[in-house]
Amino acid sequence: MSDSTPRFYSYSTQLRFFTRIRRFIQLKTAGKCTKSSDRFDMSRADEEEEKKEEQEIMVSEGGCRTEEDLIVLQRSVKQLHFGSLEDKDVAAIEIKRLAAEDLKTRKSLAALGVIPSLVSMLESDVSARRLLAIQALIELANGSHTNKALMVEAEILKKLPRTNLDLLDELVRREFATLLVSISALATAQFPIASSEMLSFLIGNLNSKASIETNEACLGALYNLSTMLDNIGPLISNGVVPTLMSLCLEKEATEKVLAILGNLMVTVMGKKAMENDPMVPQSFIEIMTWEEKPKCQELAAYILMILAYQSSAQREKMRQLGIVPVLLEVALLGSPLAQKRALKILQWFKDERQTKIGAHSGPQTGRIIVSSLINQRESREGNKLMMKSMVKQSLDQNMELITRRANSATDSSNLKSLDICSSSKSLPY
Repeated sequence: MSDSTPRFYSYSTQLRFFTRIRRFIQLKTAGKCTKSSDRFDMSRADEEEEKKEEQEIMVSEGGCRTEEDLIVLQRSVKQLHFGSLEDKDVAAIEIKRLAAEDLKTRKSLAALGVIPSLVSMLESDVSARRLLAIQALIELANGSHTNKALMVEAEILKKLPRTNLDLLDELVRREFATLLVSISALATAQFPIASSEMLSFLIGNLNSKASIETNEACLGALYNLSTMLDNIGPLISNGVVPTLMSLCLEKEATEKVLAILGNLMVTVMGKKAMENDPMVPQSFIEIMTWEEKPKCQELAAYILMILAYQSSAQREKMRQLGIVPVLLEVALLGSPLAQKRALKILQWFKDERQTKIGAHSGPQTGRIIVSSLINQRESREGNKLMMKSMVKQSLDQNMELITRRANSATDSSNLKSLDICSSSKSLPY
């Protein structure tokens, strides 16, 4: 709805509105409802509807503490519904102030129908007017899932700018993103949200020249959305992985980026998208070297674990990029969780190496062919030779193990800490 489009209300709607305002004030000042004789002449259906609205207001018990606040609330709500564009601006400022006081006031304002009117102001071509509406909605959304749901029902997501974001005022972009962080929290409460309507704005901001504050808010909203499996598909199809990978080495954003990527990795679609990105796994290996960012090390190790699990191609790529020394360093100096994850990945590399060695050494029993053409004597001699070879190989391996342990006894105490994990004894790295 543009600023020049008039908003029409029926006579009965106006009567109901003023009745609600009057009762709201009386509930605050007198603590009781008016008698039926004070009501306007309304139909029985309207009276029943009014009773329900009264109950909602009574339950909320509003938070306006002074008579002056009640008068301001009455005037502001009236202006927002029926005033001029300038009146709406003034009303939005007052509603923002009142909503910041406490949760009860926020619920009362929502019960008086201010949210749809504020949402309609987001379509304004005047940047300052949009900003006032956004800021008022941010206050109304604070701590109230009901108010957030009312905003979604008022189709606030369809009012988001989707193109030419670089031309949008930076403060408007940041406040929009802040509001979306709050609304996206509905995803964790199982409230249905059309995430695809948010993604164009969120990802578009991350790909453009937005401020650090705006990017942080966009990442916060994306994290909320990524916690729900139903949103993974839209996130991937809208190109969130390349966008996040381009930001993962920016240290002020790395932790949030890794947290989102970790949520995406739990699905086959997310893991495949990660494997196909040219910055994977090199960027995560680099993050593992950030000693001053232990949380980032933990998250990067988690992602590398998922990539390496049952994927020899990914492990080979990691090996060629020099991950083994990095993992050893984290296993010695990282946080307890990072150490545990690093040792787990090292164990996979160790097992894989032993498998390759075993495939090219030792007794090859498959080459001993026993058939009716070989007599029993030759078979027994072959078995003896095989047993001798196995005994010799076992002795050689034991000797090698004893020698390695003897050499390791002279190493630093830090290297001995690897013995706390049974899977890390005799690591060949």
